[in-house]
Amino acid sequence: MRSYEPQSADEAADIVRDAAARTERLRLVGGGTKVGIGRPAQDEATLSTTGLSGITLYEPAEMVVSALAGTPLAQVQALLAERGQMLPFEPMDHRRLMGSTGTPTFGAVAATNNSGPRRINAGAARDSLIGVRFVNGRGEIIKSGGRVMKNVTGLDLVKLMAGAWGTLGLLTEVTFKVLPVQERVTTLVFAGLDDARAVAALSAALGSPFELTGAAHLPAGCGASQARTAMRVEGFSDSVAYRLGELTKLLRRFGAPEVVEGEAGTDLWTAIRDVLPLAEPVDTAIWRISTAPTHAPALTAAVAAKRAARWFYDWGGGLIWLATAAEGDAGAAAVRAAVAKHGGHATLVRAPDAVRAAVPVFEPLSEPLMRITTGLKAAHDPGGLFNPGRMYASV
Repeated sequence: MRSYEPQSADEAADIVRDAAARTERLRLVGGGTKVGIGRPAQDEATLSTTGLSGITLYEPAEMVVSALAGTPLAQVQALLAERGQMLPFEPMDHRRLMGSTGTPTFGAVAATNNSGPRRINAGAARDSLIGVRFVNGRGEIIKSGGRVMKNVTGLDLVKLMAGAWGTLGLLTEVTFKVLPVQERVTTLVFAGLDDARAVAALSAALGSPFELTGAAHLPAGCGASQARTAMRVEGFSDSVAYRLGELTKLLRRFGAPEVVEGEAGTDLWTAIRDVLPLAEPVDTAIWRISTAPTHAPALTAAVAAKRAARWFYDWGGGLIWLATAAEGDAGAAAVRAAVAKHGGHATLVRAPDAVRAAVPVFEPLSEPLMRITTGLKAAHDPGGLFNPGRMYASV
């Protein structure tokens, strides 16, 4: 298979124009850590961003960072850490879950809208993404957004590219707003709650004025013999101390929590972020399900009534990570039926190629949404060059 590795946006545009003339379908790749997500490739060549590397702008006072799409994510995070700053949305590292060995890249964070536990407080990656440069399917270089947050009218290309999984264009540069690292990070951990009581506790805490930056529940067997319900509080030390005390009083009916700080707390949230409790065994299928937090326990129970499964909750119950056997349809019928009944949407994140070719990987779209999706694809990639069929068979 032919492979392209442009060293500049202009070179990438030339490659795309030549590919368009030959109707050569392209698989867009960054560091290769998420290549197993989506439907199996229907392409004829790869177009990599690894040659597009380097931080192009960093203004700590303005809390803005820009980098070329192939820049290693760790490089950007290290630079931010030197100035006491961070990406607000805590992007996931997929390598353990996907069994991949590549390097996470800055552009892929935007392309996949990669957002971790802090999303409940800071928003998703797309909420901090304020500027993009990309090459469309005609080989044109497009710039959208800038260095400041602003209101827009018409089609917001910045938000459109976030989560498009490379189906609309090749990102060459992205710009994010950043936030200061917090002075103190502390986690309250309640032990032994069942799913329903855990979600009730998380909902009570999230509905309080005491501002959580993480809210997760790991049932027994997800990394420990006893169920754990975790609530993260960050900020100035005095503020954190006050909020911990108030949360403990508010949630006294759920028991006395353990206070976890330092490396133990970091390790806990890294495991939640990267789905480590479900990463093994590697031959299981992994689903990512979004729903209303209060519906989460009933949704997982509905799946479990039809097939064996393990799961845990993030985002206060709004995000379910679920593992089940990869045989047959990898639980697609059970998961889709549960989502249809209880609301939400589901993505099959990990499964063998044969399964991902046979069942919808991303949540099936209604006819009106599919018309919009195909229209956007036709507008930005009229030749259908980029990641054909990765999200939907016809797109």
